[in-house]
Amino acid sequence: MSQIDDKTRTELEAAVYRRLVEHLRARTDVQNIDLMNLAGFCRNCLSNWLKDAADAKGVAMTKDESREAVYGMSCEEFKSRYQKEASADQKAAFDKSHRH
Repeated sequence: MSQIDDKTRTELEAAVYRRLVEHLRARTDVQNIDLMNLAGFCRNCLSNWLKDAADAKGVAMTKDESREAVYGMSCEEFKSRYQKEASADQKAAFDKSHRH
């Protein structure tokens, strides 16, 4: 990527982000706890990072707005439609992988 100018790199990175978000919106079967257990981040992390970036640029964005940008709907609506209760195994894996 050393031959790519900064503007093009930013455009490519933005396209990758949009594709990731669309992929996660389509894969409602994948629970946030599974993402956290396997990758160490989830939809909420992405929305927090989006809000952090907005804050750093002085762009007004609420936590709810950043969540909706990632989920494609309110977080509450997503939870009621798609989120399942985490199993004991999922919770144990989360606790094990997130020990400090």
